Amino acid sequence: MNKLIIKAYLKEHTRYAFAYGLGILILFSLAGLYEYDRSVRNMSYGLIIIAFFAVVYGIYDFIRYKKKCLELMDTALAVGERDYHLPDAGCLPEHIYQKMVHEEARERRRVVSEYDEKRGDMADYYTMWIHQIKTPIAAMRLLLEDRADGTGLLAGQQAAEELFKIEQYAEMALCYARLDSLSSDLLFKKYNVYGILKQAVKKYAVLFIGSGFSFSMEEFAVQAVTDEKWLAFVLEQILSNAIKYTKKGGISIYGADCAGDRQEGEVSYLVIEDSGIGIRKEDLPRIFERGFTGCNGRLEKRSTGIGLYLSRQILDRLSHTIRVESEVGKGTKVILGFVQSKYD
Repeated sequence: MNKLIIKAYLKEHTRYAFAYGLGILILFSLAGLYEYDRSVRNMSYGLIIIAFFAVVYGIYDFIRYKKKCLELMDTALAVGERDYHLPDAGCLPEHIYQKMVHEEARERRRVVSEYDEKRGDMADYYTMWIHQIKTPIAAMRLLLEDRADGTGLLAGQQAAEELFKIEQYAEMALCYARLDSLSSDLLFKKYNVYGILKQAVKKYAVLFIGSGFSFSMEEFAVQAVTDEKWLAFVLEQILSNAIKYTKKGGISIYGADCAGDRQEGEVSYLVIEDSGIGIRKEDLPRIFERGFTGCNGRLEKRSTGIGLYLSRQILDRLSHTIRVESEVGKGTKVILGFVQSKYD
C-alpha cells in the first residue's frame, strides 16, 4: 500500500520538480552567461538551503497526502453513508467535488426513502387487500354449500354479487400497482360522459338488484376530453361507495348546470348522490388521503381507504375535479367537474 501511495505521489508532483529544476537551470544559465562567478557561488548556497526546506516540506506534504489517501480508502470501504466519512477538503476543487458527492448522496437518500415509503404503503395495502378479499370468498363458499344442500334459494344471486366484489378488489389492486406509470397509459379522446356512466351502472347492476333501494339516473349532455377506461374506473369506485354505505333510500345521478368559473372554459358537473350514512365533518378533509377510512370505514370494516385516493389521483391526471359534500345521517354528494373548452 505504501509503495502504491509513494508512486502516486511522485507521479502527481513530477511537474512541480520539473518546474523547480527548470527554474534553477535558467538562473544558472543567466549567471554563467554574464560571467557572474561570485553570483553563481552565492546562488548555490541559497539553492542548497531552498532544497533543504523543499525536502522537509515534501516529507510533510507526503505524510498529509498519505493520511488523506488512507482516509479515502477507509471511506470507500465503509458501510452506509460514505459521504459523512469524507476527509476535510484541502483546496477549492476538493471542496467542489465533496459538495457534488454530498448532493448526490442526499438525492440518493431521498429516492431510497421515497421507494421505501412506497414499498411500505404497497405492503400495507396488499396485506389489507388480502384480508378484505377473504370475506367474499368465504361468503361464496357458504352460499355454494347452501345451494348444494338445496336450502339456499337466492344463493346463485348472492354468489354472483360476491364474485363481482372479488373482481372489483382485483381490479383496484391492479390499478393501485399501475398508479405510478398511469401517465403512459392514458389515451385522451372526446367522450360523452353519460355513455361512460351508463356502462359503469350496467356493470354494477348485479349489486343494485340485490340492494333493495331506489335508483334514478337523469340523462345529461356532458362532453369531456378524457380517458374512457380510467374515468370509468373512477365512476365505478364512486358507485361502489354509494352502494356500500346506503342502507335505505336510494341513489340518484344527474348533471348540473355549467358555470363559467374557470378561464379555460365553462365547467359541467356530474353529481352522484346517495341517502346513505354520510361522512362526519371532521373526516371530510381527509377522505382523499391514502389509507384513510374514517369513522364509517371502521364501523363497516370493509373499507381499504384506497378507492377515493385512487379516484383523486386519476382525476388530477385527467384534469377533472372531484368534490364531496356530506352530512351524517343524510347522505353524500360526489360532484365531478369537467372543463368544457371554449373552443369546442
